Amino acid sequence: MRTLVTGGAGFIGSFLCERLLAQGHEVICLDNFFTGRKRNIAPMLDNPRFEVVRHDVVEPILLEVERIYHFACPASPVHYQFNPVKTVKTNVIGTLNMLGLAKRVRARILQASTSEVYGDPAVHPQTEDYWGNVNPIGIRSCYDEGKRVAETLCFDYHRQNGVDIRVIRIFNTYGPRMLIDDGRVVSNFIVQALRGEPLTLYGDGEQSRSFCFVDDLVDGIFRMMEGEHVGPVNLGNPGEFTMRALAELVLSLTGSSSPILHLPLPADDPTRRQPDIRRAREWLGWEPQVSLRDGLVKTIPYFDELLRSGDIQGARMRG
Repeated sequence: MRTLVTGGAGFIGSFLCERLLAQGHEVICLDNFFTGRKRNIAPMLDNPRFEVVRHDVVEPILLEVERIYHFACPASPVHYQFNPVKTVKTNVIGTLNMLGLAKRVRARILQASTSEVYGDPAVHPQTEDYWGNVNPIGIRSCYDEGKRVAETLCFDYHRQNGVDIRVIRIFNTYGPRMLIDDGRVVSNFIVQALRGEPLTLYGDGEQSRSFCFVDDLVDGIFRMMEGEHVGPVNLGNPGEFTMRALAELVLSLTGSSSPILHLPLPADDPTRRQPDIRRAREWLGWEPQVSLRDGLVKTIPYFDELLRSGDIQGARMRG
């Protein structure tokens, strides 16, 4: 198939491009390179079935494709809060443009939504029929509410125009190719440990997250795209870890003697986050296979190499 991956030079998008090429598809990688990196797609550039288009999804584009994986949006707080209006535009106008493209060329589109649609959840673990507890005017709202509107648009295009949609809600995912400055807890802890800096633990460290290794996530994404259900479907690892437990595991695996530094909890930061993946198990026959320890063992060398090479370019965003 001829396939479009928006955000294709990003962390998850680049793994999608690789997997699609390995399966024999033609791939168009569309990215504005705010958080995407050329180094992520460099090994694919010589493949004749791979094409890169520098483009911002906020602007319309017409391409002849059969599948659209819509992943274009900064996904970490430090990046999506850098220009919150732009983040809203990316989620809303960008998704409108991709749905319009899917309608015109009759492509199936998979929307990469997020566990952030649940906000600071009052239901635990989170099921897909839970409507969430989101602050509509907080500093995270540009992303949280933007993704909620993107889901609304998908289902309205599906009901009104018959667009063939798939919607996934991605929980915390980690692995090689994460940005060194993305502010996410896994990359933060690994980089701080490797540098010998204090590990910054927010609040009392008892807030929890569930961490899915990127290979597991990509497998779930492909199963969802080619499955029969529109969703939404949670994709994440149901294993729940406190931030303190994660910090201690990173220190153990890196052999670092870094101390732990407690800082105030950021505004609107969820206290608990764990996916209920019964729907993914039933509909997709999917569940994660990589443990947190094994995934970290695969991830730490990537950050070690980045630090040694000095390739730690930060992200920049246009208005």
